[in-house]
Amino acid sequence: MRKLDSNELALQLKSRMDRKAHPVVGLLDNIRSLYNVGSMFRTADAAGLQRLYLTGITGTPANPRLHKTALGAQDSVPWEYENDPVEMALRLCNQGYHLAALELTDSPSEVRQLPLSAFPLCLIVGNEVTGVDDRLISLSKTALAIPLFGRKQSLNVAVAFGIAAYDLVRHYRALKKR
Repeated sequence: MRKLDSNELALQLKSRMDRKAHPVVGLLDNIRSLYNVGSMFRTADAAGLQRLYLTGITGTPANPRLHKTALGAQDSVPWEYENDPVEMALRLCNQGYHLAALELTDSPSEVRQLPLSAFPLCLIVGNEVTGVDDRLISLSKTALAIPLFGRKQSLNVAVAFGIAAYDLVRHYRALKKR
């Protein structure tokens, strides 16, 4: 085993440039930390998500501090800002997106339970302290949950977004092969 060198990595990147993005977008609801937002940009790029929608107080790539964790992904992932997260969610609903809140609720689902008809899908993640806005939960068709096996009842929002984004992409790709 050996690490790939920069030339090998560049060849892999070139082969990925023409790939179509997966039918998954992220809606970031009032994320406080620019570092979390930057991390979610990196994850969105790596997982091949279509776009990120930044709402409320969520920082945008206009802030250079976000670049510290985004490491260029802010330039490769399409994004849009809308102050009102509910307005953005309604717009995505009208465009045919299945809204899925990543939140602890009384009726959680796992990604593997989603049918192919749930795509295109909008993954909603919320504020680090208050979570996903109740109005967005009421608009969502699904509440996704990540099983937790330790004592804590939550994960960092960027970590949770990464787990869910990759689970969604893997699940979508598996459903498409059937």
